[in-house]
Amino acid sequence: MFDYRRTHTCGALTKEAIGKKVTLSGWVHRRRDHGGLIFIDLRDRFGLTQLVFDPAKVAKAMFENASRLRSEWVISIKGSVIPRAEGMTNPKLSTGDIEIQVEELSILSPAKTPPFSICDEETDVNEELRLKYRYLDIRRGDVAEKLVLRHKTMLCTRNYMSNQGFVEISTPILAKSTPEGARDYLVPSRVYPGNFYALPQSPQIFKQLLMVSGMDRYFQIAQCFRDEDLRADRQPEFTQIDLEMSFGTPEDLMHLLEGLVSTIFKECNGVTVSQPFRKMHYRDCLEMYGTDRPDLRFGMPLIRIDDIASRSTFSIFLEQLSAGGIIKAICVKGGADISRKEIDGYTQFVGKFGLNGLAWMKKQDGELTSNIVKFFTPELQAELNEKLNIENGDLIFIAASSEDRVNQAMDHLRRRIAKDRQLIDPNALEFLWVTDFPLLRWNPDENRLESEHHPFTSPNFEDLDLLEKEPLKVRALAYDLVLNGYEIGGGSQRIHQSDLQEKIFKALKLTPADIQEKFGFFVEALQYGTPPHLGFAFGLDRIVMILSKTENIRDVIAFPKTQKASDLMMQCPSKVHPKQLDELKLKAEATEISWI
Repeated sequence: MFDYRRTHTCGALTKEAIGKKVTLSGWVHRRRDHGGLIFIDLRDRFGLTQLVFDPAKVAKAMFENASRLRSEWVISIKGSVIPRAEGMTNPKLSTGDIEIQVEELSILSPAKTPPFSICDEETDVNEELRLKYRYLDIRRGDVAEKLVLRHKTMLCTRNYMSNQGFVEISTPILAKSTPEGARDYLVPSRVYPGNFYALPQSPQIFKQLLMVSGMDRYFQIAQCFRDEDLRADRQPEFTQIDLEMSFGTPEDLMHLLEGLVSTIFKECNGVTVSQPFRKMHYRDCLEMYGTDRPDLRFGMPLIRIDDIASRSTFSIFLEQLSAGGIIKAICVKGGADISRKEIDGYTQFVGKFGLNGLAWMKKQDGELTSNIVKFFTPELQAELNEKLNIENGDLIFIAASSEDRVNQAMDHLRRRIAKDRQLIDPNALEFLWVTDFPLLRWNPDENRLESEHHPFTSPNFEDLDLLEKEPLKVRALAYDLVLNGYEIGGGSQRIHQSDLQEKIFKALKLTPADIQEKFGFFVEALQYGTPPHLGFAFGLDRIVMILSKTENIRDVIAFPKTQKASDLMMQCPSKVHPKQLDELKLKAEATEISWI
């Protein structure tokens, strides 16, 4: 039997190896016939090595086998390392100075013609086709490189956290449903019909119980699951760098996490990250950028101009203000070159976020021009110039509506303009701590308060007297870490006193029976001596997405789902055999799914 164990990978051999006998195994990347010689580029995940089959130096049968080789066949060869002919070296390859004079060949596995080119990474392939044949897509190299980067990130995390005294502990996947956040994925129990486990949205309760247990520094790289609507940076199953620590302050934790992030970027990307990171209050983020995850790699802050607009005669602005709305503007430096057609495009764009229109003004030859300038006196125009720092050649956009609509629309508009005008340095890293989130929000559908993050987040101790009187004004001891407009992680000080935890449950309108059913075991645990503790969770997928400079989270996951939470490769979710449903005492009306 042919011994296909490799002596070297396809990216390892250089001119220092000339004269050596080697064994290589991998995939046929390309095959070329040149004047009686056959050249094969052999590929594995480490690189390419050129093989040469010379009919004058090998048996006829072996040469005929070499003539049969096609792309993606798996082969193993033995041969000698020789220098490439003069003028035939390839400086783009680490192995570009040598080739292998093949002496033995074994075809390990022939292959069908792939549904798309493996050897040409630049070929644009439909993403659905890539996901259906993900194992082939990984072979193309780009995804494989990102998976290696993901591995480095996880290894770096484990080393750093261990050096900081944290212990990696695995928590259960089958757990109790606690529907106070996103929707759970439910798993029916065969042993207890009609009862269900839930896949964890996070290890939140388990890691707090570990603090009760005295394991005062915990972390894990955890698989989590949320049954929620998807987008480019979200998947139904995802990976967290999860951690919890006792007897620390938010400042202690932030310092530790800044060290982790800096270490990851240094070791995985060779980038030095400056510390400490900037901090901004949640309300200031919304006011200046319209979002709690602002991209700070460029300017264009949102500026409130309610006072100036209220003294104009522009009826639309006045109507929005009288209805309780707000008015914000952004100044696009040098934006006077934006055409009317482009302005109309931006107006349609913000319409997706509920804005009925978008006002604008340009400053040219020292004067503001637009069809609404006439509604602003020269004095008001001067105030606009000063407040927005409008200079010759600038353009301002103005939005008027409810606060939520204005913030959402102008946040997206700001990002869109920055991208269109290439204002974003792709190599910049702008980290931001966002603090002082509200503890609670109002759910009009259920007519009750709900947690902004989760019900175990501690209120700011300065706001405890507001909990019963004005609960929506209570700030949380919570903090998110934002990088380049992405929320890459979030955490909080936890509630460690059982009486305060019960007050929060009461504010959420949970009855004693609800509390006992959903969290009884947890409330009891808090009564056995719980240390002050706090924690955090990074989105590993998002961190690797940013490290690899892609905007699609599916690029950094080996086998991702589509935006409709389906797996095109395995063609699931799928029906199950009626016998399985019978064992679970379940009945199901399945929806038909069309697969490509």
